[in-house]
Amino acid sequence: MSLHSKWANIKRKKAALDSKRADNWNKILRLLVVAAKKGGGDVSSNPTLRLAVEKAKEARMPKENIEKAIKRGTGELEGQTFEEAIYEGFGPDGGAILIECLTDNKNRTVAELRTILSKNGGSLGTVGSVAYVFGTDYNNPIFKVKLTSEENSVALEKILDSLDENEDVQEVYTNYEDDEEWLSLGLIPEPLPQAIQ
Repeated sequence: MSLHSKWANIKRKKAALDSKRADNWNKILRLLVVAAKKGGGDVSSNPTLRLAVEKAKEARMPKENIEKAIKRGTGELEGQTFEEAIYEGFGPDGGAILIECLTDNKNRTVAELRTILSKNGGSLGTVGSVAYVFGTDYNNPIFKVKLTSEENSVALEKILDSLDENEDVQEVYTNYEDDEEWLSLGLIPEPLPQAIQ
């Protein structure tokens, strides 16, 4: 007979799932507040708010929570105010990292991002230090960078995972090669042999 309780296993899995759902809901609530603050609380005339509401419904957020967030954004309810901020940084092998955030405290957010990047071989840059790499379309950088070692691949994964866990971070863009299988396996292509002279 097993010494482990089935209920204990279920409870542990449910707690992990609830924690992940709560983090996702917090990010969506911030989006709702900022969208309502910028374009008003009318979903039909505010496309940004409409997209945020659709995201909230996909995440199975209760209607009351969505309405409260919109009212908080329009000023009908008291609550935290969030600001949009874009931070720029460098990852392993000099790759560019662009981080979009919604924050209520920019000083705290900068400190957290600096810590995440510096612990994993990256650094936080100044305004304009990597923005030119992305131009106007963040999903299609002007040029791409390849990782040169397995250690750098692991460091990049740690940076991206840590940024994903941060509740202020909304989107992260990089200019690293986009070979997902290569990144997920941690495989680094062998360098080409030098020509024999």
